[in-house]
Amino acid sequence: MKITATKIYVISGLGVDQRVFSKIDFGSLDITYLDWITPSSNEPLSIYAKRISTKITAKNPVLIGLSFGGMLAMEIAKIITVQRVILLASAKGRYELPVLYRLAGRLKLNVFVPNSLLKTHSFLSDYFFGIRCKEDSLLLKQILKDTDPIFMAWAIHQILQWKNNSVPDNLIHIHGSSDRIIPIKNVKPNFIIKGAGHFMTVTHAQEIEKLLQEICS
Repeated sequence: MKITATKIYVISGLGVDQRVFSKIDFGSLDITYLDWITPSSNEPLSIYAKRISTKITAKNPVLIGLSFGGMLAMEIAKIITVQRVILLASAKGRYELPVLYRLAGRLKLNVFVPNSLLKTHSFLSDYFFGIRCKEDSLLLKQILKDTDPIFMAWAIHQILQWKNNSVPDNLIHIHGSSDRIIPIKNVKPNFIIKGAGHFMTVTHAQEIEKLLQEICS
């Protein structure tokens, strides 16, 4: 499954920045972090993907997408030719998301949740993200604090409304066995990180680093 990449674009999860990859050493790999852009009001993910894809200047790149960033990577791969898509703690399509998410999206329950509540950090946040140490908890708290609540509300709406069922052949999916946000029972990954949760690029950075180096070098 090794690939030869001239350029790798990395997309973080749900509006966060490259801090979620701060413990991963990409070594000599040619990495560019694809920063999130501000979505237009009620902008569908497919249109957003088309806009952000203009930031990708390399031909036939590899896309690495974490969580919601993986879903965005899937949409970008429909627009431009990519060498491979690598998903981390993400979903390939709507049926890999929990039934509860799809039900919430159908009923549009997310519109009743205050934006401020989405940014609230608590022991439940740590539980669902699979965090066990104070350092990682503080990082998640800071990330939630820094995330634009309007962007977060938009992103959650896109996740709940995501209808993708198209999976490219050139895809690799890496998932944690203890992910509580996208449970592995719904997912068919190529690689499983034992004991890892949704924050696995931080909590299990060395395992992810080794795997990405093997795939991309």
